Amino acid sequence: MTEVLASGDHFIAPQLFVDALRAAAPGAELTFRTQTTPWPHTPFGPVGNVKEASGTEEELLEALGDAEIALVQMAPFTDRVIREAPNLKLIAVARGGPVNVDVEAATRAGIPVTFTPGRNAAAAAEFALGLMLAAMRRIPASDAELKKGTWRGDYYAIENAGIELDGTTVGLVGYGAIGGIVARVLRAFGSHVLVHDPYADPARAAADGVELTSLEDLLRRSAVVSLHARVTPETRHMLNADNLKLLPRGAVLVNSARGELMDYGPLPDMLRSGHLGALALDVYDVEPPPADWPLHGAPNVITTPHLAGATRQTADRAAAVTAAQAAAHLRGERPEFVVNPQVFDAEGTAGQGRSS
Repeated sequence: MTEVLASGDHFIAPQLFVDALRAAAPGAELTFRTQTTPWPHTPFGPVGNVKEASGTEEELLEALGDAEIALVQMAPFTDRVIREAPNLKLIAVARGGPVNVDVEAATRAGIPVTFTPGRNAAAAAEFALGLMLAAMRRIPASDAELKKGTWRGDYYAIENAGIELDGTTVGLVGYGAIGGIVARVLRAFGSHVLVHDPYADPARAAADGVELTSLEDLLRRSAVVSLHARVTPETRHMLNADNLKLLPRGAVLVNSARGELMDYGPLPDMLRSGHLGALALDVYDVEPPPADWPLHGAPNVITTPHLAGATRQTADRAAAVTAAQAAAHLRGERPEFVVNPQVFDAEGTAGQGRSS
């Protein structure tokens, strides 16, 4: 009998993990422990030495008990938790990146950590496109004004009119699963798509009909720029005061990826001057942004509370992929999506860092 912790929240419920693993491993003898962390009703944040986590170390350790496998969404697998859970053999995370896990500590303990690449790719791509269109055509602003009794017919004046995606150059920073979907939809709209991603496959880009280029060239040529990169030491503040000024006057900027990709400091002045025509954000340098956040008072800003991945299909997909990783472990196989493959020996066996 294998004991499993299903640690969910109010997006991916623990029972979703339980049902997914029973379906993925129908013959396995399993017993489940469950935990529900408070996210998203309570924002995630740093816990111990990990970030973007929900709940406490004490709550997680109590929930874990002697579990061998953890199916987890936001719970904080810190160095302390990993040290104090000697029976743990697999941490399967239902997120695109296991930022709530101390991967180095797990690696020292010989514990594979799995993740779910592309779990919210469709949802995030659709949301980015929605933000793009909303910003380009002033949809939220005109809706709010009309509800207040103001008919903004002057949006038809040429100096206020929006722009179309058809025939417009759109720059995508990042060309992974999400960026690829956005690019294909933009091509269907008739946009010319520029991509900056040092790791992009030129053959894939050619097949998708997009043009690979440098970040500086992309910023100079794009009427619309949308971010789809991960945060690394190289990408943190990759858009900043030095290169944002390269944007054409009136450009639209969309960030539904990660707040740390941008330096938000220059943006209020760029919006007030008209150099930046509109800004659409789903992510922030501080989440949630404070009441005195400078962009709250800037013109032509659309803000949403980190909702790009919030679809029911994302939850179902994440649970299914996470369960598939655990099912592979139960069969004695190496899971497909492992962030620390060095824990496996030549025969593909993991868990050698500490005794069984």
